[in-house]
Amino acid sequence: AEHAIPVSRVTGKLLFPREMVEAWVWQQAEYVGGTEGLHGRPPVLAGSHDPLLEWALRESGSELAAFFDGSLDGLGRLAAGKAIAAGLHVYEPESEDWNRGHVERAMAGMPVVLMEWAWRTQGLVVPAGNPKGMTQLGDLKGGTLIPRQKSSGSHLLLDHLVREAGLDPSRLQTIEPPARSEADVALAVAEGKADAGFAVETVARQFRLGFVPLFRERYDLAVWRRDYFEPSLQKLFTFCRGPAFHKRAEELGGYDVSGLGRVHYNGP
Repeated sequence: AEHAIPVSRVTGKLLFPREMVEAWVWQQAEYVGGTEGLHGRPPVLAGSHDPLLEWALRESGSELAAFFDGSLDGLGRLAAGKAIAAGLHVYEPESEDWNRGHVERAMAGMPVVLMEWAWRTQGLVVPAGNPKGMTQLGDLKGGTLIPRQKSSGSHLLLDHLVREAGLDPSRLQTIEPPARSEADVALAVAEGKADAGFAVETVARQFRLGFVPLFRERYDLAVWRRDYFEPSLQKLFTFCRGPAFHKRAEELGGYDVSGLGRVHYNGP
């Protein structure tokens, strides 16, 4: 009656998604015991892999664990109360926006905040010197591609760009298994297992590989509003406002962190 519990109304029926209700229960829980700091959600940052974020988690002393297995996987874990934050870069062509629609649908009615982390340059990672002379997506027809897992924002974005270019994603020559991180893409290209991969500019620089820029994307952090004030996330964001973080972003290349912390969605 108070519209507090997450619910979907379908053809006159009220459906209560188990994972969302469990996450809501953790959010509302109060503890009256003797153990200080007991918390329902584990100190885990899930979602999409980002080299700068991975570095900042360590350097900030946040004590947050990372479980990077794709944007959609991270969003599901966040909604289920299995993480306190998730990194996302899911392109939404219908609105030409990033992440917000997916967060609104997956976590309807939940107190979650979508905060900007960085703008990144995505493109084709190719061998040093770009021996096949790749300059656009159409050139993938002449080589092998290391794909990403289907739960990743990179997979969704590449699929969209390939279709926009008039190509059939199913006709691309790919290798298995798919890469599960940005670094795995670069490693496959560096070892000669694939002629190209779709990843951020940073990993191409780190592995001294060639890079063909194709798209500029926004990477956000979806955070439980209450957990934003926990010491772990406060350590991370405090560190990221300092000079060491900005210097590292510049060194890695392909990042624009000028909008760090900007709120793009604030749930009820």
